[in-house]
Amino acid sequence: MLIQVKDLTHIYMSGSPYEHWALNKVNLEVCQGDFLGLIGRTGSGKTTLVQHLNGLLKPTEGTVLFKGRDLYGEQEVDWREIRQKVGLVFQYPEEQLFGETVFEDVAFGPRKMGLKEEEVERRVEKALKMVNLDFKEFSGRSPFNLSRGEMRRAAMAGVLSMEPEILVMDEPSSGLDPRGRKMLLEQVKQFHRQAGITVIFVSHNMEEVAQLANRLVVMEKGQIVMDGSPAEVFREAEKLMSIGLGIPQVTRLMLELKNKGKGVRTEVFSVEEARREIVTEFLEKQGEKP
Repeated sequence: MLIQVKDLTHIYMSGSPYEHWALNKVNLEVCQGDFLGLIGRTGSGKTTLVQHLNGLLKPTEGTVLFKGRDLYGEQEVDWREIRQKVGLVFQYPEEQLFGETVFEDVAFGPRKMGLKEEEVERRVEKALKMVNLDFKEFSGRSPFNLSRGEMRRAAMAGVLSMEPEILVMDEPSSGLDPRGRKMLLEQVKQFHRQAGITVIFVSHNMEEVAQLANRLVVMEKGQIVMDGSPAEVFREAEKLMSIGLGIPQVTRLMLELKNKGKGVRTEVFSVEEARREIVTEFLEKQGEKP
């Protein structure tokens, strides 16, 4: 077990007229290799929750365990070490770029770790490759002369260069055009698969999480209200809609076809999967093999 969240409560401005319960006794476990989609409406508590995983916020009550270690117990914690292991990519990470070159920016974390320069360069090259930025082409360029999508991937490389065990991504595709969003999501999928990094992906976009996550956790009013595979969660379409969410459009289409007597699977989350299902159903009706 990598992370255990136990009875986590966070109250903003506690005791004041503006008191707000952002989290209310949240319990969650994250296992090695998970690609967990954390979804919910704005204000449901998603960002507040993930900011407790590496000490950006401290609990009002409850605690977080990382690999069995109580992060908010009596023993002192080296937060720099924890933040190397639990990397957090904020909603607009490109706003944190500051280096004169992409290399200097991505190298900042490994250098703060006290690594030798040869190891720093190895990590920078590896991290840029993971986000599909060519080392020779991009390392010497100013990060402020990149496209927005490239800037975001460079910022992600800065987190990946510290080789975290868990990568937390808070609405990483916000503000990107469709092409930039598609490229970024493909890169996230690729480095999860190839590097085996555990990912917590915060989003309210059902299409994104359906294509990426193997587990979905739904939050509403500071509490976890659903936890399961995408198929299990999206099967509860009415419940999702009652809390202001929904299901992927392509999944909705397959459910409607199923309700009309078509022999299609409903656990479909991409257009390509839906196309195959519909073609297979058509060919079978014609007495042909798909």
